[in-house]
Amino acid sequence: MGGLRRLEPSLREKVWGVTRLAPWFPDSEQRIGEAWYQGEGEMPLLVKLIFTSEHLSVQVHPADGECEPRGKTEMWHILSAEKDAKIALGFREPITRDQLRESCATGAIEELLNWFPVRAGETYFTPAHTVHAIGAGIVLCEIQQHCDVTYRLWDYGRPREMHVEQAAAIADLGIHPGSAKPEKVAEGRELLVRSEHFVTESVSLEPGGRLELPPEECQLLICIEGPAVIGGRAAGLGEVWRLPGDQPTTVEAGATARLLRTYVP
Repeated sequence: MGGLRRLEPSLREKVWGVTRLAPWFPDSEQRIGEAWYQGEGEMPLLVKLIFTSEHLSVQVHPADGECEPRGKTEMWHILSAEKDAKIALGFREPITRDQLRESCATGAIEELLNWFPVRAGETYFTPAHTVHAIGAGIVLCEIQQHCDVTYRLWDYGRPREMHVEQAAAIADLGIHPGSAKPEKVAEGRELLVRSEHFVTESVSLEPGGRLELPPEECQLLICIEGPAVIGGRAAGLGEVWRLPGDQPTTVEAGATARLLRTYVP
């Protein structure tokens, strides 16, 4: 099943990225928009840190069975957000597919989307078929099915390929419920998202705290406040660790620590 191991981040340059990456990574001369955490071989889940200085494109992802090897349902946990930062999920009111196509041609889709102001600590679940966009001034952790198929509907005039017909064929045209409401499941553990593709919890440890996590399929721990000690090994801020799938793993904290725990149910 494989032992405990740290996943190496891969930094990706984006036109909407940033050069100041502290405290997650050293600052960069390039505009870094994403850090991908990938293990050896194909994993069903992919973790990213996303850094934005501009709006990302308005886009939508297919579901299982609509692309290979799988669809793309995802979630976002907000790590930091500048004043007035916002994300778009779904529409302010239901629209038709013809309205969607017309609004993509003119840019009016920006006004039809439901834009949510965001702040650190919030979680948003984005099932496949949800039309969405991430605004500027945000750092977030994205947990997603490991798929990179994206259909763009609008990109603020940037010269990139659009996929309006593919997107319009699958887009959910309704209203998104907004931020997820955490549910306490045990001392120091809150359920953030439960779906058929992944379960994600927030795990909080006080100084000297200790927690034993049972084995799960593709179980990952993301250190978002720390450091912590995972399975006897020091884990720093921004690190992602894959836990063994055949034995429990102990998590400890010398100081206050918070981690995101995600796995395939």
